[in-house]
Amino acid sequence: MLRAMPAGPGVYRFRDVRGRALYIGRAVNLRRRVASYWGDLGDRRHLAAMVRKVCRVEIVACDSEHEAAWLERNVLERSMPRWNRSVGGQESAFYLELNDSAAAPGLRAAFRVGAGCLSFGPYLGGTKTRLAVSALHRLYPLAYTGTRLTHAERAMAQKRSVAPESRGDLIAAIVAVLQRDTAAVAAARAGLERLRDAASAELAFERAQRLQLELSALEWICAPQKATVAQTQDLVFFGWSAETLVRFEVVAGRLCDWQIRGCPERTATPQVALTPPDWAAFATRNAALAAVLRDGLA
Repeated sequence: MLRAMPAGPGVYRFRDVRGRALYIGRAVNLRRRVASYWGDLGDRRHLAAMVRKVCRVEIVACDSEHEAAWLERNVLERSMPRWNRSVGGQESAFYLELNDSAAAPGLRAAFRVGAGCLSFGPYLGGTKTRLAVSALHRLYPLAYTGTRLTHAERAMAQKRSVAPESRGDLIAAIVAVLQRDTAAVAAARAGLERLRDAASAELAFERAQRLQLELSALEWICAPQKATVAQTQDLVFFGWSAETLVRFEVVAGRLCDWQIRGCPERTATPQVALTPPDWAAFATRNAALAAVLRDGLA
């Protein structure tokens, strides 16, 4: 069963012999994380009694660690199993607001979406979101293109070779990154890597470490993530494989539950046909995993 699990990010759920959820967690590497419960639990020894009750393991493979974090949070906020201790994880949800005004353009992290600003997100983790803002400002100094700069800010604008006329190009570059345009994200990543490597070459290790943190934060917010979106849509969609049907539920834009049951193909086909195209690969992949794991540990 463990060999069938992907070595990538996702969410796992343990169930007992009666089908009750015991524990829900997320992992960077599903195979390694799930296997760890049957090894040395270390500082998780309080879970030993729970592990003895596990009869079935269910997983959802995600497209990124960020997506796995959101899915875990959404599922736990809806229903928290006995062995979980916190509702929805520790990270706070943030948005990024892009102000394109001529006077004071800029990008900032915010708890809520403000009126009149272009917004992106939501993202999990205030520290990561703010570090991503720092990274984007470093690469695309939009704030120095405003018309109400102080003397020091005008000097910095000159040093960074930007002017009010640069505002449109910088906004377009930032939007492309935040919309996860492949080429734009790759260019931003390469830019931060060059700055990091240059800092290391100059033995400026603290600056290099900061740049590495900014790079990791940028990759976090730009990673594929559909488990929570700003649009408040409700949706039910399905994946099927080898007599196994997985039902996924989205409430107010949040993927918040999945359920697995046996189902013949003729019954599943009409339901699977209703799955939106942007969820089809996700649903099919996870149905195939569910089929392999369906017999569980019993």
